[in-house]
Order: sequence, then structure tokens, then C-alpha cells
Amino acid sequence: MDVELLLKPVKILITGAHGQVGTALARLAEHDDFFQIIALDKSKLDITDVAQVQEQLAEYLPDYVVNCAAFDHIDEAEHKSELCYAVNCTAVETLALACGDLSIPMFHLSTDYVFDGHYASGYAEEDEVAPLGVYGDSKWQGEERLRQVLPKHIILRVSWLFSEQGNNFVLRTLESARSQKELSAVSDRRGCPTAASDVARVILAMLKQIHNGADAWGTYHYCGAEITNRYDFCKEILIAAGSYENFEVEKLVPISSKDYVTEAQRPNTSVLTCKKLLSVFGIRQRAWRQELQWLMRLIYQQDSGR
Repeated sequence: MDVELLLKPVKILITGAHGQVGTALARLAEHDDFFQIIALDKSKLDITDVAQVQEQLAEYLPDYVVNCAAFDHIDEAEHKSELCYAVNCTAVETLALACGDLSIPMFHLSTDYVFDGHYASGYAEEDEVAPLGVYGDSKWQGEERLRQVLPKHIILRVSWLFSEQGNNFVLRTLESARSQKELSAVSDRRGCPTAASDVARVILAMLKQIHNGADAWGTYHYCGAEITNRYDFCKEILIAAGSYENFEVEKLVPISSKDYVTEAQRPNTSVLTCKKLLSVFGIRQRAWRQELQWLMRLIYQQDSGR
């Protein structure tokens, strides 16, 4: 085999590059000589535009496409269902068909929202899906379209994402704590918080093994280690951030999900079991508490640099 070919970086095209995972993935891969990254946000690649998708993939000819683009506004999806399905379902098929035409494998991010949350013990990849709302159903339909048209794919379902950007629970909690004396958080919804940077680590590890010959296509779950609930997660966020900032909040109140009304119904259990990922790829979960501490350092370092 040609030595130059062996040394050539693996070219990855990331869609949704300004989202939580897209940003973390590009940042992490930039420091790994194994990869060459093409990071495209919506302004450079709108995955709902068929012609644009075909043109960009033909121009860049990546070794892999990692689809991090999504409509992920859970409540908004209930009254913007057409847009939600266009991005999370139809566009996934568009990407998959374009990848198939050029023999490019595709990695695709999905969500715990494909389940209804009734399994208290958590969900394995083969468990029956039962999405509760438009967002979850659109993601499930997107998964199915991908499975039907592109055999060489990886679907990675993740849960309770958090990072230094975007609309996530950590940042919403910090913002509320700066202006409110009392906060409430649901105590009967269980899940495993997952750092976007940790998901990026997992994707790159999977890519390396796939590129080196692992025939392990299919659906996998990943989330941070240790089950918690929204109330306890909120407490941990305030404790971690309290080392850097004095907040207005004086009281945190646990409430029932029945008392927290939202447009879209949420699963009560968002726990994903990750045994398959460990068995096939040897990738272990990382503790989300440690990831949260790292995130706080990043957030407050950024703030101090402004």
C-alpha cells in the first residue's frame, strides 16, 4: 500500500458545524492529525437544499459525513412541524442518498426522544421506539430513512446534551440563577447528562476504528455515566458554577413533571444503556460530573477573556 495514502488524513465533512456537537467535534479533531475537517454551518450547507448537498459533497469528496445538523427546539417543533420534519427527516434522506451516490459512509446524531420514557431501567438500541412529540418522531423517521438508503451508516443516539453554547439546560440554569431568587426543577425525570465534547470524543474514536476496518455499522447509544434527575443536575450546576460566580438564586425547589407544563411532552426516563458501544468499540462512558467541571472552567475562562 502507498505510504502517502496511509499518512493522508481522513477527511470528514461536518454538517451543523455551529451546533453543540458540531462545534465540539471540529474543535477536538483540529488537534488530531488523523483527521482533516470540513466544518459547514447552515450558511455554507443547508441540508434541506438537495442541489447544494449534492454539489458540496461532490466538491469536497469527504471520506465520511457526520451529520450534526438538526431542528432541536422541542416545544417549537409542535407548531413548526413542517420545518422540523424537513430538517430531521427529509434532509437526512437527502444527505444519505448523496453519500450513497459517492460511496461515502455517514454518521448521524439522534436522540433519546425516540422513546416514550416508560422504561425506568433505561433503553437499549433494540428497544421499541415510541416518540411522544413531533421532534422525537421526526428524528425517528430520519433514522429510518437513513437505514433504508445507506447501509454504511452509524446512528448515535445521545441524551441531555450540554455545552458552552446553544439552548441547553446548563446555560438556561445559569441565566435563571443570575436573575431569580428561587428556581424550580423537575425531580421525577431521570437521565444521564452528556457533554457535547464527550460525544465528539466518542465519534472520533468510532471513526478511527471504522476507518481501520471495523465492520460495525448500525445504531448505538451514548450518554454520560451516572443517572440523575433534573433537580439534582440543577444543584450540581449551581455548585460547580458557584466557584466562579455569585448568583441571585437563594432557593432551589423540586417539582413534579405534572406541574411543569410544556408544549411538547417529555420522556420521564431518558437513560440510554451503552453496553453495545462498549462491547463493539470498547468505548467507555465518562462521568458527566467531571465533564461539567471542565465545562465551567471553559465558560468562565471565555468570560474573563472578553
